[in-house]
Amino acid sequence: MKIFIDSANLDEIRKAANIGILDGCTTNPTLILKEGKDYKKTLKEICGIVKGHVSAETVSLNAEGMVKEGKEFAKIAKNIVIKVPMTPEGMKACRILTKSGIKVNTTLVFSANQALLAAKAGSYLVSPFIGRLDDIGEKGTELIREIRQVYDNYGFKSLILAASIRNTEHVKEVAMLGADIATMPFKVYEELFNHKLTDAGIKKFLDDWNKLQKELKKK
Repeated sequence: MKIFIDSANLDEIRKAANIGILDGCTTNPTLILKEGKDYKKTLKEICGIVKGHVSAETVSLNAEGMVKEGKEFAKIAKNIVIKVPMTPEGMKACRILTKSGIKVNTTLVFSANQALLAAKAGSYLVSPFIGRLDDIGEKGTELIREIRQVYDNYGFKSLILAASIRNTEHVKEVAMLGADIATMPFKVYEELFNHKLTDAGIKKFLDDWNKLQKELKKK
């Protein structure tokens, strides 16, 4: 499973990328607004840091506007993927952009039926929002299982990008259920590396090493 970071903070993205296992980035106008930066300029900077796919979200509500924005964003860098919403207009835009050779990420997917439509429209990435389903009392990760079965049943090539991930348990579950990609906040990405037994093991190794050095000095 590929790991993306969901952020517009360049420092976070650099830290994540420098480890060497980051596969891509998702962002949106809200995240960029929080950073107080220009949208297109920030997208270009992110594309320079992250070598994998970077999702750039359109803001128009009609297909014509989405296509226009999408084609402009696609000029920023070769690794840009255009994010459109799961609406009839979004699917129209997806068809047009895909036919022109531009990869599309269909976002705000909350059901297997929506994911089916997104795949039929030619989406390269399909983004089910699992955390938001949890918020309304549903089991968000169950949607990943449903979409995986639908896609496997019919051989759809669209990739499942698990989004709205809130914690490391989400990451583990979507990986076990067959998501192709998980995108997460930097904090969750950092927490993936942690386990109390790892910390305890490192402390014991260091304590034993220091003890050994002291004993050697006595000889």
